[in-house]
Amino acid sequence: MQGVSSSAPVTSSEYRLDLDGLRGIAIALVAIFHVWFGRVSGGVDVFLTLSGYFFVASLLKHVLATQTPAASWSLAINPGPRLWRLARRLLPALLLVLVVIVGLIVVVMPTTRWGSLASEVIASALYYQNYELAFASQEYSAAGSANSPMQHLWSMSTQGQFFVATLICGLALGGMLKLLSTRFAVFRNPTVVRGIVGGALTVVAVASFVWADYRHAVNQPFNYYDTLARLWEPLAGGLLAVWMPHVALPRWLRNALGVVALALITCSGWFIAGVLQYPGALALVPVGSTLLLIWIGSSGAGSDEPRPFDVDALLAHPSIVWLGSVAYALYLIHWPLLIFYLTWRYQDETSFVEGTAILAISLLLAWATTTFVEIPLRAGRSSFSRAYRVTLVVVLAAATAVAATTVAVWKYNSARATVNTADLDPRLFPGARALLYDAPVPHLAPQPSPDVAEKDWPITTRDSAISGWRDESIKVGVYGDTAAQRTIALVGGSHAEQWITALDAVGKQRGFRVTTYLKVGCALTTSHVFIWFGEKYYQCNAWSKRVMDRLAVDRPDVVFTNSTRPVEDQGRGDFVPQDYLDIFGEFRDRGQRVVAIRDNPWSTGRRKPPECLAQGRKPQVCGVPRDQAMAAVDPSKAIAAAFPNMSFLDYTDGMCSPTYCSAIVGNILLWHDYHHLTATFVRSLTPTIDRDLRRILAWW
Repeated sequence: MQGVSSSAPVTSSEYRLDLDGLRGIAIALVAIFHVWFGRVSGGVDVFLTLSGYFFVASLLKHVLATQTPAASWSLAINPGPRLWRLARRLLPALLLVLVVIVGLIVVVMPTTRWGSLASEVIASALYYQNYELAFASQEYSAAGSANSPMQHLWSMSTQGQFFVATLICGLALGGMLKLLSTRFAVFRNPTVVRGIVGGALTVVAVASFVWADYRHAVNQPFNYYDTLARLWEPLAGGLLAVWMPHVALPRWLRNALGVVALALITCSGWFIAGVLQYPGALALVPVGSTLLLIWIGSSGAGSDEPRPFDVDALLAHPSIVWLGSVAYALYLIHWPLLIFYLTWRYQDETSFVEGTAILAISLLLAWATTTFVEIPLRAGRSSFSRAYRVTLVVVLAAATAVAATTVAVWKYNSARATVNTADLDPRLFPGARALLYDAPVPHLAPQPSPDVAEKDWPITTRDSAISGWRDESIKVGVYGDTAAQRTIALVGGSHAEQWITALDAVGKQRGFRVTTYLKVGCALTTSHVFIWFGEKYYQCNAWSKRVMDRLAVDRPDVVFTNSTRPVEDQGRGDFVPQDYLDIFGEFRDRGQRVVAIRDNPWSTGRRKPPECLAQGRKPQVCGVPRDQAMAAVDPSKAIAAAFPNMSFLDYTDGMCSPTYCSAIVGNILLWHDYHHLTATFVRSLTPTIDRDLRRILAWW
């Protein structure tokens, strides 16, 4: 990653130490904001801009060199040597860090995460980690034990994709210009060549910026990782390399502009919520500031001798330049070290002392990686012996092969893992019956295993009978006794969906049909707009309205849905939202019968109890205090009198003791993530739901 790993002269033979220093400041901001503040600093945007500046300038130099009458006809850019130099510069440190990450995953991470992390290792090594995270809907978030140790490598992938795409386009453009120059002398004019290159870059940069601004309002979490939305940032640096302004400024003005630019870069992490705003218009702040610092330190802005307290001279201070020299390795190392520490300690933030220690160790490891791995294997001469370099390559290749084999095994095991708990003996695995009826609980390993709990979803998910995030269609699944006349309609999001396991079984036994009207993340709503993964979920409002209209036509005998939701800033129990009251009012006014079930407890934050269990912790510490997850009294009791058409169910006592909701209840895992019940646990509630529906409906 050139913007992180190296600097190069561009417009003159003079080496720009101030840009090494700028890189040092950028990596310091990235690491400090990651460790202590949990915010995006803008440092990555500085790196992207520097990358474009260096890379485009280097390509342009080669294009110009071949547009001369003396040059033999050949492609303007030979991609082989350039790609090889990039690989020698970037891959050794990256592969070393990934090898260490694989080892630490085995030691620190719960086995429940090995499958998904294997996919990220592969994506990081092959430079598509940004899209791996984007398509997995992993919003870029502050450090915590639930984060991936490779989350930060999205920017490496973005820059790698930029390098390859730019090289291919440069190859094509250079070849075309070379061909034209053999017939038309004008295409040997450097000014014309710069104009063509700059014009092409401008078109792509503007298109990328417009795309980023448009996608900001459509899907910002995906937009954050999208290379197409990020292209304008390195291309802005590239355009400066093509058209460096030559406007001599007095020293005081250059310094004033430099101070302002540095202040904006340093402070942008405080006054801009980067995750929510970048790479949209506000990314112009760190990008524009970087361009300004590149320019005012160039000969185009003034050629007088630098003074000790000039901004570019301060940036070229040896200490800051040294930090810039280890920036690449420090970027690779600091985040996984932070995440593994938080996971090991099972905490979501560091103290000042812990953060300082992590930064110090990261800096030491970055220096060692740069000195003993990066430098010996870079293109060019090295003070290290050939024997050392060969040994280093062999060891790194062997370690990479072992890590790759390990990752392949994780992927294979993850793909083969299944949940088979449909016929558990209730005497051995009583589940909710242990709390509701004091059923004895023998000492057995829980089911499903924490390693496969994430696959214990309801049958509707396996059947694709639930509309996805972007799917606005109404999918009607049919379960229970499909030939029956009486119908219960299960309606809502995934927290309604999870009850299909019990309703399907009761329907088959008691002779009623269960139809499903389900959409991911979409409890029935009217005016409230849900926000999932940082994105406003307007589709839910439109879908809910169309479902309500559909139910008025289909006229099921009973509607089964949720009655409460957790308070959004978790830790204050559950409540009945106004939207639910509006929906309940519609059902009442049209005379439709409703059974509404209280939502289940959600575990603390986004920590997943199966992962907690897989780390060897006890179920009694992998759950959540009952008074934190649930209100003391079912909130639906306060509204029951206003809705005579409704009956309310509450199975909290089957999930929680009077004080705590444990991760394992009656030898069955309660959650398969941090807030959805396992299908196995819902199945243990089937006899109780059968009894309650018989009391409410009197159908059998």
